[in-house]
Amino acid sequence: MTRVDTVPTPIVPMLTFKRNYFILTVLLFITEVLIALYVHDRIIRPYIGDVLVVILIYCFVKSFFRLPDVPVAIGVLLFAFLVETLQYLKIVEVIGLQDSKFFSTIMGTSFAWMDMLTYVIGIGIVLIVEKKRKK
Repeated sequence: MTRVDTVPTPIVPMLTFKRNYFILTVLLFITEVLIALYVHDRIIRPYIGDVLVVILIYCFVKSFFRLPDVPVAIGVLLFAFLVETLQYLKIVEVIGLQDSKFFSTIMGTSFAWMDMLTYVIGIGIVLIVEKKRKK
């Protein structure tokens, strides 16, 4: 009887580099920085910026990991919800970084239910675009 060796399935996702996702990541990052620095309105900065940030994180993950779209999208959404929850808990103040403009900007300092909705909208856009792209 011949023994057949099988290759074990890797636990760590397959690393990759997808140039198009990376280019989108860079463009979205630049857009977010420009919004943060120069846009001080009541629509683009608070809402469009939050829609774009989950798309940016999704594209970043897809740039380097060969993972299915829906689990990545759900993971990004859960991550965004976690960050928003940490804002509710005032984590920046708790860990003593309230005077750091960098950490205050990255983590945010105020909880808003509307942010949760903007994250869902952003992930919805991702899933619609991915579905259309695959057809």
